[in-house]
Amino acid sequence: MDELSAESLKLHEEKKGKIAISNKFGELKTKHDLSIAYTPGVAQACREIHKNKEDSWKYTSRGNLVAVVSDGTAVLGLGDIGPEAAMPVMEGKCILFKEFAGVDAFPICLATKDPKEIINTVKLLEPTFGGINLEDISAPRCFEIENKLKEICDIPIFHDDQHGTAVVVIAALINALKIVDKKIEDLTIVISGAGAAGMAVAKMLISANAGDLILCDRMGIIHKDRDDMNWAKKEISLITNKTNRKGSLKDAMENSDVFIGVSAPGIVSEEMVQSMNKDAILFAMANPIPEIMPDLAKKAGARIVGTGRSDFANQINNVLAFPGIFRGVFDAKAKEITEDMKLAAAHAIAETISDNELNEENIIPPPLDKSVAKRVSEAVKKAANS
Repeated sequence: MDELSAESLKLHEEKKGKIAISNKFGELKTKHDLSIAYTPGVAQACREIHKNKEDSWKYTSRGNLVAVVSDGTAVLGLGDIGPEAAMPVMEGKCILFKEFAGVDAFPICLATKDPKEIINTVKLLEPTFGGINLEDISAPRCFEIENKLKEICDIPIFHDDQHGTAVVVIAALINALKIVDKKIEDLTIVISGAGAAGMAVAKMLISANAGDLILCDRMGIIHKDRDDMNWAKKEISLITNKTNRKGSLKDAMENSDVFIGVSAPGIVSEEMVQSMNKDAILFAMANPIPEIMPDLAKKAGARIVGTGRSDFANQINNVLAFPGIFRGVFDAKAKEITEDMKLAAAHAIAETISDNELNEENIIPPPLDKSVAKRVSEAVKKAANS
């Protein structure tokens, strides 16, 4: 156990977790205080909501309350560790919501891997929450769960591993392209990793009018002729890889402009980077060890490199996106999170870096920049109301 892990574990033990419930009404000191906060006064709020269920947004915490829902099947780089072991991450997500955007969040870790049970459980929770943040659910089950919940729920559903990652990647790419003076529609982009994040990044890049996208999984390039793919990969094969290229990740990277890694450590060599086009952009985001270390990528000729780590330049971190997105959604009273809202969030993040500040080592704001959430929320609210 390293020093950082030991310190974190000690605090988890001392604090007994990371979240607590606070009282908005203030300290209950008198019988009158109790009568207002609870019985008999509370009955009037119940009566009003009974007459009009929409008043639950007016008289309860629901309008600022997110459920962070996981089954513990794809936690960090740890994999399927179960709902109990997933709780520290979900609690962590909750404090990020609160710290960066003033959004209250509560962890819900479910003792099931059955998509139908997860869908039904979340649907049953809908009267309590204003939004659902799905977290660390393995692919392709996460796609099925999110799609069905969007269909049957009247509150925003957001799978952060997909869309939060995609928003921040697009933001970083917007600024990187300003430096290398390339247009997104002219790019050949390679994505390593065809799970939740890789699929969402690909779809958002398509929405942003990107050129050609080539996705790779453990078996190599995803193309229409492969017969070993799940339904999600088959679906994505129909809208990517325009020339139906085949081969390995190494083959995919040859003459490409951008590499986006959401896969495994150390799978990209210097030779592979050298085979890319001039002014190559690499976002190697495998954690804790990226697909290629930044110094090696730079040595091999990459112009701009980003990772998921805080000890390197250009950290691509989801906290830049999800708190502000939900803040904007709640402020707009939106019932869904659209592609336009996600693209607006990406541009808001990118625009946090002024032209004067923009350089190869500074294409994305640091995760602790709390001004980002405000910019994102305003952009999302504007997109929701347009």
